[in-house]
Amino acid sequence: MAALRLIVGLGNPGPRYDDTPHNVGAQFVAELAARLRIPLTDEPRFKGRLGRGSIFGHDVRLLIPNTFMNLSGESVGAVATFYKFVPAEILVVHDEMAFEPGVIRLKRGGGHNGHNGLRDIIESLGNDAGFVRLRIGVGHPGDKDRVSGYLTGARMRPEAREKVNAAMALSDQLIELICAGEIAKAMNVLHTAGNGDD
Repeated sequence: MAALRLIVGLGNPGPRYDDTPHNVGAQFVAELAARLRIPLTDEPRFKGRLGRGSIFGHDVRLLIPNTFMNLSGESVGAVATFYKFVPAEILVVHDEMAFEPGVIRLKRGGGHNGHNGLRDIIESLGNDAGFVRLRIGVGHPGDKDRVSGYLTGARMRPEAREKVNAAMALSDQLIELICAGEIAKAMNVLHTAGNGDD
Protein backbone atom coordinates (compact mmCIF):
# COMPACT_ATOMS: atom_id res chain seq x y z
CA MET A 1 0.00 0.00 0.00
CA ALA A 2 1.15 3.53 -0.76
CA ALA A 3 2.29 5.68 2.15
CA LEU A 4 0.26 8.83 2.67
CA ARG A 5 1.62 12.11 1.39
CA LEU A 6 -1.40 14.37 2.01
CA ILE A 7 -3.94 14.53 4.87
CA VAL A 8 -6.96 16.78 4.23
CA GLY A 9 -9.47 17.96 6.82
CA LEU A 10 -12.84 19.10 5.46
CA GLY A 11 -15.02 21.89 6.78
CA ASN A 12 -16.44 25.32 6.02
CA PRO A 13 -14.39 28.51 6.51
CA GLY A 14 -15.04 31.20 9.09
CA PRO A 15 -15.85 31.32 12.80
CA ARG A 16 -19.60 30.82 12.32
CA TYR A 17 -18.91 27.19 11.38
CA ASP A 18 -16.51 26.42 14.23
CA ASP A 19 -17.65 23.45 16.29
CA THR A 20 -20.40 22.46 13.82
CA PRO A 21 -20.64 18.78 12.82
CA HIS A 22 -19.55 19.49 9.23
CA ASN A 23 -16.20 20.86 10.49
CA VAL A 24 -14.86 17.89 12.45
CA GLY A 25 -12.45 16.98 9.63
CA ALA A 26 -10.88 20.43 9.65
CA GLN A 27 -10.71 20.29 13.44
CA PHE A 28 -8.93 16.94 13.29
CA VAL A 29 -6.21 18.22 10.96
CA ALA A 30 -5.79 21.50 12.89
CA GLU A 31 -5.32 19.54 16.11
CA LEU A 32 -2.94 17.07 14.43
CA ALA A 33 -0.86 19.97 13.13
CA ALA A 34 -0.70 21.52 16.60
CA ARG A 35 0.17 18.18 18.22
CA LEU A 36 3.01 17.54 15.76
CA ARG A 37 4.10 21.18 15.64
CA ILE A 38 3.50 21.49 11.91
CA PRO A 39 2.62 25.13 11.10
CA LEU A 40 -0.23 25.68 8.64
CA THR A 41 0.17 28.64 6.28
CA ASP A 42 -2.42 30.26 4.03
CA GLU A 43 -1.59 29.36 0.43
CA PRO A 44 -3.86 31.34 -1.91
CA ARG A 45 -2.81 29.35 -4.99
CA PHE A 46 -4.07 26.20 -3.26
CA LYS A 47 -7.13 27.84 -1.66
CA GLY A 48 -6.23 26.43 1.73
CA ARG A 49 -3.93 26.28 4.73
CA LEU A 50 -1.03 23.96 4.05
CA GLY A 51 1.79 22.58 6.18
CA ARG A 52 4.54 20.01 5.75
CA GLY A 53 6.29 17.87 8.33
CA SER A 54 7.67 14.48 9.23
CA ILE A 55 4.98 12.32 10.84
CA PHE A 56 6.71 9.29 12.35
CA GLY A 57 9.25 9.28 9.55
CA HIS A 58 6.81 10.00 6.74
CA ASP A 59 6.99 13.24 4.74
CA VAL A 60 3.37 14.40 4.85
CA ARG A 61 1.52 17.57 3.97
CA LEU A 62 -1.53 18.69 5.95
CA LEU A 63 -4.27 20.68 4.22
CA ILE A 64 -7.40 22.47 5.40
CA PRO A 65 -9.24 23.95 2.39
CA ASN A 66 -10.39 27.56 2.74
CA THR A 67 -13.23 26.87 0.30
CA PHE A 68 -16.74 25.98 1.32
CA MET A 69 -17.33 22.25 1.71
CA ASN A 70 -18.93 21.71 -1.69
CA LEU A 71 -15.87 23.26 -3.40
CA SER A 72 -13.26 21.26 -1.46
CA GLY A 73 -11.96 19.75 -4.69
CA GLU A 74 -10.66 23.14 -5.84
CA SER A 75 -8.11 23.01 -3.02
CA VAL A 76 -7.40 19.27 -2.92
CA GLY A 77 -7.14 18.99 -6.70
CA ALA A 78 -4.74 21.93 -6.91
CA VAL A 79 -2.41 20.46 -4.27
CA ALA A 80 -2.58 16.95 -5.73
CA THR A 81 -1.83 18.22 -9.24
CA PHE A 82 1.04 20.48 -8.18
CA TYR A 83 2.80 17.89 -6.02
CA LYS A 84 1.81 14.94 -8.23
CA PHE A 85 -0.01 13.09 -5.46
CA VAL A 86 -2.13 10.17 -6.62
CA PRO A 87 -5.44 9.46 -4.83
CA ALA A 88 -4.02 6.39 -3.03
CA GLU A 89 -1.57 8.76 -1.25
CA ILE A 90 -4.35 11.02 0.09
CA LEU A 91 -6.36 10.75 3.32
CA VAL A 92 -9.54 12.83 3.57
CA VAL A 93 -10.95 13.35 7.07
CA HIS A 94 -14.65 14.16 7.15
CA ASP A 95 -17.91 14.01 9.09
CA GLU A 96 -20.08 10.91 8.76
CA MET A 97 -23.78 11.04 9.63
CA ALA A 98 -24.16 7.26 9.33
CA PHE A 99 -22.17 6.86 12.56
CA GLU A 100 -23.05 8.05 16.03
CA PRO A 101 -20.74 10.56 17.76
CA GLY A 102 -17.74 8.72 19.16
CA VAL A 103 -17.44 6.28 16.24
CA ILE A 104 -14.51 6.75 13.89
CA ARG A 105 -13.70 4.47 10.95
CA LEU A 106 -11.26 4.11 8.10
CA LYS A 107 -11.90 2.96 4.55
CA ARG A 108 -10.15 3.13 1.21
CA GLY A 109 -12.16 4.13 -1.84
CA GLY A 110 -15.92 4.07 -2.29
CA GLY A 111 -18.53 6.58 -3.37
CA HIS A 112 -19.37 9.97 -1.88
CA ASN A 113 -22.63 8.79 -0.24
CA GLY A 114 -24.18 12.23 -0.71
CA HIS A 115 -21.29 14.07 0.98
CA ASN A 116 -20.73 17.21 -1.11
CA GLY A 117 -17.10 17.61 -0.09
CA LEU A 118 -16.23 14.08 -1.14
CA ARG A 119 -18.21 14.46 -4.36
CA ASP A 120 -16.19 17.52 -5.35
CA ILE A 121 -12.87 15.92 -4.40
CA ILE A 122 -13.61 12.81 -6.47
CA GLU A 123 -14.38 15.01 -9.48
CA SER A 124 -11.21 17.04 -8.92
CA LEU A 125 -9.11 13.86 -8.94
CA GLY A 126 -10.34 12.79 -12.36
CA ASN A 127 -13.23 10.78 -10.88
CA ASP A 128 -10.73 8.56 -9.05
CA ALA A 129 -12.23 7.77 -5.63
CA GLY A 130 -9.31 5.61 -4.49
CA PHE A 131 -8.25 7.87 -1.63
CA VAL A 132 -8.45 6.87 2.03
CA ARG A 133 -11.19 8.30 4.25
CA LEU A 134 -11.21 8.79 8.00
CA ARG A 135 -14.91 9.08 8.82
CA ILE A 136 -15.83 10.77 12.07
CA GLY A 137 -19.33 10.02 13.33
CA VAL A 138 -21.52 13.04 14.08
CA GLY A 139 -24.95 11.37 14.14
CA HIS A 140 -28.06 12.14 12.10
CA PRO A 141 -30.82 14.62 12.98
CA GLY A 142 -33.43 11.99 12.18
CA ASP A 143 -35.06 13.86 9.29
CA LYS A 144 -33.40 14.38 5.91
CA ASP A 145 -34.97 17.84 5.68
CA ARG A 146 -33.02 18.90 8.77
CA VAL A 147 -29.62 17.66 7.56
CA SER A 148 -28.26 20.95 6.20
CA GLY A 149 -29.13 22.94 9.30
CA TYR A 150 -27.84 20.17 11.55
CA LEU A 151 -24.45 19.98 9.82
CA THR A 152 -23.75 23.68 9.43
CA GLY A 153 -26.23 25.68 11.49
CA ALA A 154 -25.58 24.76 15.09
CA ARG A 155 -22.72 23.80 17.34
CA MET A 156 -22.57 20.21 18.50
CA ARG A 157 -24.20 19.31 21.81
CA PRO A 158 -21.65 19.13 24.63
CA GLU A 159 -22.09 15.39 25.18
CA ALA A 160 -21.70 14.67 21.46
CA ARG A 161 -18.69 16.96 21.27
CA GLU A 162 -17.00 15.12 24.14
CA LYS A 163 -17.47 11.78 22.37
CA VAL A 164 -16.17 13.15 19.07
CA ASN A 165 -13.12 14.75 20.69
CA ALA A 166 -12.29 11.51 22.50
CA ALA A 167 -12.62 9.49 19.28
CA MET A 168 -10.38 11.89 17.35
CA ALA A 169 -7.53 11.58 19.85
CA LEU A 170 -5.83 8.80 17.87
CA SER A 171 -2.78 7.08 19.32
CA ASP A 172 0.70 7.57 17.90
CA GLN A 173 0.62 3.92 16.81
CA LEU A 174 -2.56 4.44 14.82
CA ILE A 175 -1.36 7.64 13.15
CA GLU A 176 1.91 5.91 12.21
CA LEU A 177 0.05 2.98 10.63
CA ILE A 178 -2.23 5.32 8.68
CA CYS A 179 0.67 7.42 7.39
CA ALA A 180 2.50 4.25 6.35
CA GLY A 181 -0.52 3.26 4.27
CA GLU A 182 -1.14 0.22 6.49
CA ILE A 183 -4.87 0.82 6.37
CA ALA A 184 -5.97 -2.76 7.14
CA LYS A 185 -3.76 -2.86 10.24
CA ALA A 186 -4.98 0.57 11.29
CA MET A 187 -8.58 -0.59 10.93
CA ASN A 188 -7.82 -3.53 13.23
CA VAL A 189 -6.40 -1.14 15.83
CA LEU A 190 -9.52 1.02 15.62
CA HIS A 191 -11.69 -2.08 15.99
CA THR A 192 -9.91 -3.32 19.09
CA ALA A 193 -10.11 0.19 20.53
CA GLY A 194 -13.88 -0.10 20.32
CA ASN A 195 -14.35 2.36 17.46
CA GLY A 196 -15.15 -0.24 14.82
CA ASP A 197 -13.73 -0.89 11.39
CA ASP A 198 -15.27 -1.19 7.99
